[in-house]
Amino acid sequence: MEEETKQSEHKKACANCGAELKFKPGSHQLKCEYCGYEEFIEQAKSSFEELELQHYLKVVGENVYTETIDILHCKNCGANQHVGENYKSLDCIYCSEPLILEDVEREGWIVPGALVPFQIDAQKAKATFKTWVGGIWFAPNKLKRAALDPEGLHGLYLPYWTFDANLNAKYKGQRGDYYYETERVRTKNGTQTRQVRKTRWSSTSGVVNGFVDDILINASEKKRRDIPAKIAFWNVKELVPFNSKYLSGFVTEKYTVSLKEGHHSSFQKAKQVANGWIRKDIGGDTQRISQADIKLADETFKHILLPVYISSYRYNNKEYNFYINGQTGELSGTRPYSFWKIFFLVLFIIAILGIIAIFAQ
Repeated sequence: MEEETKQSEHKKACANCGAELKFKPGSHQLKCEYCGYEEFIEQAKSSFEELELQHYLKVVGENVYTETIDILHCKNCGANQHVGENYKSLDCIYCSEPLILEDVEREGWIVPGALVPFQIDAQKAKATFKTWVGGIWFAPNKLKRAALDPEGLHGLYLPYWTFDANLNAKYKGQRGDYYYETERVRTKNGTQTRQVRKTRWSSTSGVVNGFVDDILINASEKKRRDIPAKIAFWNVKELVPFNSKYLSGFVTEKYTVSLKEGHHSSFQKAKQVANGWIRKDIGGDTQRISQADIKLADETFKHILLPVYISSYRYNNKEYNFYINGQTGELSGTRPYSFWKIFFLVLFIIAILGIIAIFAQ
């Protein structure tokens, strides 16, 4: 097993000049940054595999792993990051704290079954970030410098679990149909009529079933580094079978949410799906669900990796993170305000108002 791991992480040399090849976002190729040589990543002959969930949960346990990986653990924010041999920065991608290479640990993990490759390259991501920073008011100069820093933006593969299952739900509830009655009310202008909406309830029961596809669960514990909902949308139809060559030049985060915990979260989402199906099956204008017996069968899962760019820096002892979806280019981030820029603007406005007041006398 260890021998296979070493081979999967081995650097790929350029056939033309011998330099290291890196993954070229938006393609299925490796590219040499020195001479421009490109090499196609050989695609698997079959599609990625859906793994049978109960086998992993019951037979081999929630912490099963199928391979090992070198991990650097950030002591400040807790992130578990795999940094390839070719990656220059050894700072935490989330909080910018230094990572000590001597602290590397070899840990087991369930090898990803698939990933969505980066479609946005670093140059375009930096341009997107720079444009966003340039469009916000009262941004500190440090933030503007961060947008220009070539080392300030990092590409990261985030770990996710996806779950599929056949869902069957028997339910009991009530169907509500609206109707209107005319009522007479007294007002200061006399007696008037108005339409009042009421609901006619009728008991109902039934069964709904269907296939729940790709329930997506974030496999990284959310401490101080929540991925904003605005950018957390990837087209998983573009997943490709896992190949470690896609990771070249990027950081890969190891999951910290176990398969068992992820499965529990997926069932909560499956319940939401079932409730939607039940309400649609009941029909009417409104619905009440009094009982729902939800069962999942033929459950499968995948460990997948999804792309994002992150810029992280500190301002006035507070951390700020900016995120760009590596597939769609969508950006989200929190921003600080420069006290002095606002202060001098207020002084300028006061001065202008004072001058106007003087000339108005």
